[in-house]
Amino acid sequence: MKKVSLSDSGPKVSEAIYGFWRWTDEGAITTSQIEKTVNLCLELGINTFDHADIYGELSIEEHFGKIIHNKSFKREDIVLFSKCGIRKSDNKYLTYYDTSKDHIINSINGSLKRLKTDYLDIFLLHQSDFLSDPEETATALAEIVKSGKAKHIGVANFTVFQHQLLASYLRIPIVTNHIELNLMNTSAIEDGRIDFIKQSFSKPLAWAPLAGGKILHGTEEKAVRLRAKLEEVGKKYEANIEQTAVAWLMKLGTLPIIGSLSESRIRNAASASDIALSREDWYEIYQATGK
Repeated sequence: MKKVSLSDSGPKVSEAIYGFWRWTDEGAITTSQIEKTVNLCLELGINTFDHADIYGELSIEEHFGKIIHNKSFKREDIVLFSKCGIRKSDNKYLTYYDTSKDHIINSINGSLKRLKTDYLDIFLLHQSDFLSDPEETATALAEIVKSGKAKHIGVANFTVFQHQLLASYLRIPIVTNHIELNLMNTSAIEDGRIDFIKQSFSKPLAWAPLAGGKILHGTEEKAVRLRAKLEEVGKKYEANIEQTAVAWLMKLGTLPIIGSLSESRIRNAASASDIALSREDWYEIYQATGK
């Protein structure tokens, strides 16, 4: 799998990225389980890994840090992301957002300690905070880059206006926006988020590339229609439904974040980078969404 520039200021990342958000659903997680998945990704050419402080209630970063500490691979051979901004109340019943300076600084320090690394390649805000002071937030982000704790900054789940607002307070670039994008949810195409990210000389990252499995197993009419079209078009490329759906995202210039724990699904997503859909086939699939 080739490496591509995430933005005009970097970094270089694999065309598919592995994210750990689904590991929170698995209950008892072991370091060896995560290490097995990481090694599979590296074997397939996926060298970019996406974390967040809340994944597994801090435990996923700790497991990954043990793998780094054990020198299973060289730190400089991987690209490491983490995020902050989503918090839970002490009783776990309330989820809220916090991009205050104190929380950003505390969060990156915690992530670095858990991951047992001196720096992150990208540190992202996980969600826009309606109560944030954009100047304070921007100052905190600039501070962590200046200190070397993060090489680049990004955002996730930001609208165009939220992205623009934060960028207006920064002298350093926002190198990406992690957005939900898949054939069941193409709103990022229609509402301008894809265009704005590209206008900023960046590549969008698409989370939930298979709509949480709906594209493969959903029973609603749209999912059934899409599966039929993906199967039809995929035959031209000797590709299955999953490979074709991920190749559709890559043709758009987005980088899918793979979250599956299944080896076969990780392999399918990685091999999608070898499929070059024609313009006609891309639009035929897009129109099957009802657009």
